[in-house]
Amino acid sequence: METESEPYVRLATLRQLHRVVAELNTARSLADTLQTVADGAVNGLGFELSAVNLVRPDGDLVVAAVAGSAGAEALMAGRVGSRSSWDRRLSMGERWGDLCFIPYTEGWVLDDDDVPQWHTAGPAPRFPDEWHPMDRLFAPMYTAGNGGGELLGVISVDRPRNGRRPGPWGQEALQMYAFQSAIAISNARLRANMQRALVRLEREQQALRASEESFRQAFEYAPSGMAVAEMGGDQHGRLLRTNDALCRLLGRTASGLRRYSFSDLVHPEDIGTLLRTSAEGGRAELRLARRDGSYVWVSLRNSVVADTADGPRYLLTHVEDIEERKRHELQLAHRASHDSLTGLPNSAELRARLGARLCSRPAGSLADAYASSGGADPRDPHGFRPDGKEPFDGVDGFEGKAPVPFDHHVHLVAPADGPADDGSKGLAVLFCDLDGFKSINDRFGHNTGDAVLIEVARRLTSGVRDGDTVARLGGDEFVVLADGLGTADAQDLAVRLRNAIIPPIRVEGRAVRVGASFGIGWASCGMTAEEVLESADQRMYVEKRSRSKANRRAG
Repeated sequence: METESEPYVRLATLRQLHRVVAELNTARSLADTLQTVADGAVNGLGFELSAVNLVRPDGDLVVAAVAGSAGAEALMAGRVGSRSSWDRRLSMGERWGDLCFIPYTEGWVLDDDDVPQWHTAGPAPRFPDEWHPMDRLFAPMYTAGNGGGELLGVISVDRPRNGRRPGPWGQEALQMYAFQSAIAISNARLRANMQRALVRLEREQQALRASEESFRQAFEYAPSGMAVAEMGGDQHGRLLRTNDALCRLLGRTASGLRRYSFSDLVHPEDIGTLLRTSAEGGRAELRLARRDGSYVWVSLRNSVVADTADGPRYLLTHVEDIEERKRHELQLAHRASHDSLTGLPNSAELRARLGARLCSRPAGSLADAYASSGGADPRDPHGFRPDGKEPFDGVDGFEGKAPVPFDHHVHLVAPADGPADDGSKGLAVLFCDLDGFKSINDRFGHNTGDAVLIEVARRLTSGVRDGDTVARLGGDEFVVLADGLGTADAQDLAVRLRNAIIPPIRVEGRAVRVGASFGIGWASCGMTAEEVLESADQRMYVEKRSRSKANRRAG
């Protein structure tokens, strides 16, 4: 049960991480951003205490924000630790990716340094991964990504709520959070600088040139992409000016970009998102086209600036590269919905895909509606009847009422079987159970068993069409969803897949063989995903029992 629920635990963690990362970009000032970073580690990552240590211009680190304990905040906030002490901490202990973990057995050497801390003594751990009060966990933040730039600050966390040291999933979540926190703090500083420049432009008419130079430098040397576009008129959105960071991001020259607007560069699927966020203060996450034809995920933030007090207004757009974050999000989402061994969709993803094709209205109600509608297809969005009446006049209680629009849902109906086969097609659900797999696992070990499962998954995937789904339910059970098949088509597919599994599989110099039993079920509206799978499972056991045990492995 723990293994089956793991995708749901990961999705919950991912949602929580998305929420706290989203909150990082809502703070209005640097101080608010720092406090939001500290609060997010407590509210979203499962720690009871956190502190943000920010590098000052002189190199030392000041405790800029504390969350989780009023006492710890009163003791630590505003206190400074020397850079040498911090460098010593970050160079010792265990490396968890970019994280630094100093267990309580080593932390005693740091008790006398000048870094503010709240750690207290406690009893020895009862089990290996239990968190000790003297354990220390640090997440460094860098100005240019994970370990790739100058140290911006350090997030210190303590007291995991589950009482255990973070596992691989928790460590990755904390690293991603530190990465996004560094971006948020850098952006907060950048926004503060740009806001001051804009205030000077509006209030100091006599210093217009100096203000323009200040803005130019902030624009040109910003670490993220920046663009100035026309606002209003026929040329609304046309790019007038871009900085080097944006040119590098898109692989284009500044002169080349002046021929485009963001609507010309945005991915076709994201054009609606761009139009909804093109006004002042709008923000969006979308894809922009590079010169080589590929797309990069960016975050757009718009502000309105004026050339002079009464002059034309322009749209100032901040373009932040979020490709790395999106890649991590997709990886996390894929891990939550796919089997870690075979890479196939897992049980939860299979049920989601199957459930998306089903509705609660059984197929019989469609047939009745069709007959009563004078031959009009009730799935037809227009639904006109040959006799000129409304599509549902006199059908299922809709007498005399206006036509009811349908949602274009394609209702699933099981095709007829046996002599009554009318050539209709449906969504076939092939439930596959391997024969002889347990003996291979018991005789040769789990490594051989895993290799067999991986090869079976490959053979099943190779034997179906591109639009079909091959999923692993767990153990040696697989399910194939194949749409648009008739009864004979599904039986032929089961035979082909069984024959593809039968040939020997070579693992570590030995050849092993497994067979397969297939049960063919059909997805029909009015059934749940569980009912469909249970039906196919039962038919698989009927098929398995119909063959002698000696003949199962041979197919």
